Amino acid sequence: MSFSPRFTITNTITAALTRIERARGFLDAAKLSKDWISKMQVRALVLEAHHTTHIEGTHLTLEQSERILGGEKVQGARPDDARELLNYKKAFDFVSDYLEAGELITEGLIREIHKRLVTGVRGNKAAPGEYRKVQNYIVNERTGEKIYTPPPPLEVPQMMADFVAWLKRDTETNPVLVAGIAQFQLVHIHPFVDGNGRTARLLSTLCLYKTGYDFKRLFTISEYYDRDRTAYYEALQTVRERGMDLTSWLVYFTEGLAAQMREVQVTAGHVIRRDVILAKARKDGLKDRPIAILSFLLTTGKATVAECETELKVNRRTLQRDLKLLVEKGLVSQVSTSPTDPTKFYQPLL
Repeated sequence: MSFSPRFTITNTITAALTRIERARGFLDAAKLSKDWISKMQVRALVLEAHHTTHIEGTHLTLEQSERILGGEKVQGARPDDARELLNYKKAFDFVSDYLEAGELITEGLIREIHKRLVTGVRGNKAAPGEYRKVQNYIVNERTGEKIYTPPPPLEVPQMMADFVAWLKRDTETNPVLVAGIAQFQLVHIHPFVDGNGRTARLLSTLCLYKTGYDFKRLFTISEYYDRDRTAYYEALQTVRERGMDLTSWLVYFTEGLAAQMREVQVTAGHVIRRDVILAKARKDGLKDRPIAILSFLLTTGKATVAECETELKVNRRTLQRDLKLLVEKGLVSQVSTSPTDPTKFYQPLL
């Protein structure tokens, strides 16, 4: 028995791959500050950890996830939810170290990723790092209906061996498609009692990173899935309904990655424009305090005097004088939300 995925590269997949390559090229060439990249990498990790665990049933808000990953104890957060979140960070750090070593993806690696993701969660019932020895099922949470029966446990070791062998030998398939296939196949085999989805999504990320598609580690694919979990599950299930043809899943996967990369590209583009504007403002003689106000407005899009005062800790009278200067220099405009709303906002003129 061997693993040989079947799929057709459609026009939709080709278009998505083209958008992904453009985003990759843009980020590789973009002049982004190391501080901004580092800050956004932390944010991307928070988002991925939050959404990949949220898909599996955690109840944390994004704010709670951010605080927990920042080392805070959040009152009211379920211990298992917090542990799953922190486990993801540990598994991600492990994958990062593994990448630096430049080693191949192995069954041992996949099992170790799983172990780090599920250790200590839900009474350790997920058998961390061990292939399942029982039959499990995928059930519709709303109806209780069985929607997928994974392969029998006796078939799991051979299927995993064949899958990993394919990962090692395949050199012709586009790396982005390999990442999508890897994610589906691990979910399909469902080799573990629990934690298969999280393991598959992190494996997919590893496949992308390993082949040069790390996009500066600024993207978060699970956010796309979590926005519409029904569409995510349907994309996986459709493969089985179509005789294991992966085309529909790869359409979904590549369009999702392209959408996420577009968001990163737009954000990075705003940062580049902000840096150009600030550099010109400095060259024109603007001092540090007005520069800080302009930078804040370029980041937020718009803000009231009160919001600027709170964020920048600047005396209101001084702040109003600086804002007037920015308006006079044509860098900022004052606007109202509507004729009936007296609130005044300041926004940058890009």
